[in-house]
Amino acid sequence: MGIISWIILGLLAGAIAKFLLPGRDPGGFIGTTLIGIAGAFIGGWISARWLDHPVTKEFYDGTTWAAAIGGSLVLLIAYRLLFGNSRN
Repeated sequence: MGIISWIILGLLAGAIAKFLLPGRDPGGFIGTTLIGIAGAFIGGWISARWLDHPVTKEFYDGTTWAAAIGGSLVLLIAYRLLFGNSRN
């Protein structure tokens, strides 16, 4: 997959992560979108590096999506823990 595919996957993974973890985010829609993109990259890297399951070149592979959504969820939770009270 190319960089554009990872960005699109990250946008969708961020939206799915936001759906699975509802609530107010300190960064709003833009922050959640950027977290989704970063989560897709990090999830794919972790999957290939430590879980011994390299990301395939197919956009519709379930493992690729699981890694991207998982990475987005982890980053979204970490972001909320670090900056959750900044929008009071």
